Amino acid sequence: MIERILELDTKLFLYLNNLGNPSWDWFWLLITDKWTAIPLYALLLYLIFKRYGVKGTIISMVMVALLITCTDQLANVFKHAFERPRPCRQEGVMEYARYIAVRCGRFGYFSAHASSTFALAIFVGLILKKAYPKLIYVMLFWALVVSYSRIYVGVHYPLDVITGMLIGASLGYLLYLLQVYLIRRFKVTFS
Repeated sequence: MIERILELDTKLFLYLNNLGNPSWDWFWLLITDKWTAIPLYALLLYLIFKRYGVKGTIISMVMVALLITCTDQLANVFKHAFERPRPCRQEGVMEYARYIAVRCGRFGYFSAHASSTFALAIFVGLILKKAYPKLIYVMLFWALVVSYSRIYVGVHYPLDVITGMLIGASLGYLLYLLQVYLIRRFKVTFS
């Protein structure tokens, strides 16, 4: 059963990865680069500050730092526990894939990029939902595009990405609940 799932995952990876076009490679490399999102992070920080003030922004920043640390470290634990080679290192796959990423790590299950972007999308989308009800949809679209970029550049299988998305979304929701508790506990007023 697991072998069949991995075989389907490989086929889906090769299909999605080979949809790529050299004229679009620059775009997907830009999307997958973690530094590209800095303007988005600055805007989100401003929106959080506008909604929560100084005290609430500090709580939110601590939650985001905890969230990114959790998703990143949990991804590392999974990668070393499962030791599933990335497609760019997998014999019989790398010969047929388009590998355009800057580097290729050893193991890929699960995607930390997908996990952290979905965690952030859910967390920020929910804490700002009352002030900006459509923001969560923009954030989820952004997270989905970043997640797909990992397949496009050749470093993750779809199952790596889907697992990262689910774990990230779950952690984002859990830390949102913790944020709600802390906002009440520290009596943060809303702007």
